[in-house]
Amino acid sequence: MLNRVILIGRLTRDPELRYVPSGQPVASFTLAVDRPFTNQAGERETDFIDIVAWRKLADQVSQHLSKGRLVAVEGRLQIRSYETQDGQKRKVAEIVADAVRFLDRKGAPAAAGTATPEAQPADFEPEEEDVPF
Repeated sequence: MLNRVILIGRLTRDPELRYVPSGQPVASFTLAVDRPFTNQAGERETDFIDIVAWRKLADQVSQHLSKGRLVAVEGRLQIRSYETQDGQKRKVAEIVADAVRFLDRKGAPAAAGTATPEAQPADFEPEEEDVPF
C-alpha cells in the first residue's frame, strides 16, 4: 500500500506552532494549491489544504515560513475523526508533512511562475509510536 502526497503551493497564513501535552512541537498551516485546469468561466480554481508538521520540522516551518511563501510539501494523507463539544462527529482531511522544501527566497516578491530554490529542504521522518493519535 502507498499513501504519498506531493503538493506545491503558497501558505495562506503564518504557521501556527503549539505543543502537545508530551511536549512535542506541532505546526499547522494551510496551503493554497491551484488546480491544473480552468473552470467553465476560464478561471483557475484553488484548493486549500491543511498541513501538519511535527517535531524538528514543525520548529523549522514556524521559524522560516510565513504567509505567501511558495513551498513543496511531501507527506501522507490522514483522515481523522473527532467529536465536537455538542456531540457532533466530524472528519478532517490533512497532510502530515515528512518534508518541506522552500521554493522562493524570504522577502522576495511573489511572481507567478518564478520559483528559485532558497535553502536545503527541511526533512523529517517521524517515528510511528511518537504520533499522539
